[in-house]
Amino acid sequence: MSEARLATPWKTIGFWCAIIMGLAQASSALRAFADPAAFAIYMGLPLAEKADSGFVWVYALRTTLIAFLALFLAITGRFKALAVIATVALILPIGDAWLSAQAGAPNAIVYRHIGIAAFLGFTAVMLFRDSHRSAVA
Repeated sequence: MSEARLATPWKTIGFWCAIIMGLAQASSALRAFADPAAFAIYMGLPLAEKADSGFVWVYALRTTLIAFLALFLAITGRFKALAVIATVALILPIGDAWLSAQAGAPNAIVYRHIGIAAFLGFTAVMLFRDSHRSAVA
């Protein structure tokens, strides 16, 4: 059974939250590719040595996929699938907050990760709401 889709997905809060989420992920991926050491510091997990940037590249590659999926699902109006992904993805910023706190990152970095989790949770709620509306319509 295919998922019901809104005829005009861009007229919903969930759509715009998902677009912001996808563009933020694309931006993070580009920043990680451009300067892995600086991005590791931004995440609150500085590299011991610049040569240790392999995992930042792994992050960037996976984040590129997440960005593409978020944007594709939003643009095609597949809100329920995107809502489920956003809900499961909450483990990412929560994990980032925990890892950066354990590494002794400044509170501002830890709180930024928590803020990202809050935005992602809000996005998931809006996407579930919008997917329900499209199923009813």
